[in-house]
Amino acid sequence: LKPFWLKRHRGVVVLAGLLRQPCAMKLLVLASSAAWLLGLVHGAGRRSTVTPVQKVIELLENMVNKGKEEKHSEQVQFAAYKQFCDDTTVDKKRAIKEAEEAIEVLKADIAKHTSDAAQLTKEIAGHDDDIATWKGDMHAAGKVREIEKADYDAMHKDYSESVDALMRAIAVLKKQAYDRKQANSLAQVERLKALSLVPVQAKRAIDLFLQQDPEGLEVSAPEAAGYEFRSHGIIEVLEKLHDKFVDERTALEKAEMNSKHAHEMLIQDLTAQTEQATTDRGEKAETKAKKLQAKADAEGDLQDTTTTKVADEKYLSELTATCEQKASDFESRQQLRAEEIEAIEKAIEILSSSAVKGNADKYLPSLVQGRGAALAQLRAGRAIAPQERVAEFLRARGESLNSRVLSALAVRVADDPFAKVKKMI
Repeated sequence: LKPFWLKRHRGVVVLAGLLRQPCAMKLLVLASSAAWLLGLVHGAGRRSTVTPVQKVIELLENMVNKGKEEKHSEQVQFAAYKQFCDDTTVDKKRAIKEAEEAIEVLKADIAKHTSDAAQLTKEIAGHDDDIATWKGDMHAAGKVREIEKADYDAMHKDYSESVDALMRAIAVLKKQAYDRKQANSLAQVERLKALSLVPVQAKRAIDLFLQQDPEGLEVSAPEAAGYEFRSHGIIEVLEKLHDKFVDERTALEKAEMNSKHAHEMLIQDLTAQTEQATTDRGEKAETKAKKLQAKADAEGDLQDTTTTKVADEKYLSELTATCEQKASDFESRQQLRAEEIEAIEKAIEILSSSAVKGNADKYLPSLVQGRGAALAQLRAGRAIAPQERVAEFLRARGESLNSRVLSALAVRVADDPFAKVKKMI
């Protein structure tokens, strides 16, 4: 890319020599564009007091300022986005950690509720067995009590009948001290033999007493009075027997009272135990129901917490990947902008040097005066070839650096270089 005046001005040759150095590859497009634009800018504004080089420098400085502003603006935007990434990452990590702790607690609670419910089930079954056993004991005790009462009633009846019979017999025998018909006096004694409680020895004594013959009965009249009272021995036997039966009946009655009291105490104790067991069973059944409900609630919370934790982990993973990608893109753009700004600033430095600026101020005015017609003709009809070469060069460098700025400048040059330059100036 060599404009027609490039060979005639030593300062511009110096600029071209610098651009051929390897360290200035990125400045090639800017320096070349600046050299080509010198003639165009000077031709368009030859009556201005500002030289073409100054116009180009001013243009490049505006580009540098705009690039720095955009670079700073992107840094501010990325800083806000990075703060969002950092804050959200911290929040999600904290939420995930809290969810993990909550899951551990919920699992422990579920295990505890399950264990408690199982233990309560065993205790409730034990209460059921106790209640059934105690009810069975009360039923059996009632049956035993009925049998004991029946035996007591029968025995008490026998004792009472025996005591009554003995009292009548003793009374009859004691009245034998005065005259009484013999048949009537012996009838009460005869009935004692039929009593079941009268021992065998007593029955034998009664038989011996009844078998005695009244003394002097043969010599008496047929309706003689009863034999002389001689029943003192049998009366003692009957009185002893009477006292014995009374004592035994009293002991029987006392035993009955004790048995009845023991039965009542047993029934009372069994009833109290049954009622207490029933109450305990009800309370434990209610507690078991609460434990099972708490277990169900904990299982629901565990499922919700696990679902939320999985969602948070997925979101955190996607956020991390997105933030890392955007950070990488930001670094790439920042590096590209820095390289663009560095290239433009280097071009400004070269154009501002004494070699380029001095020769331009010295030779460009005469060049324009002597070649005005040629330059006009160049603008009118022969600008297409240099325009295409410059645009192609800018496009190639833009693709090499992946620079949107240089690519956009190439498009603008290719459209209408004179109009674009005037607008930029």
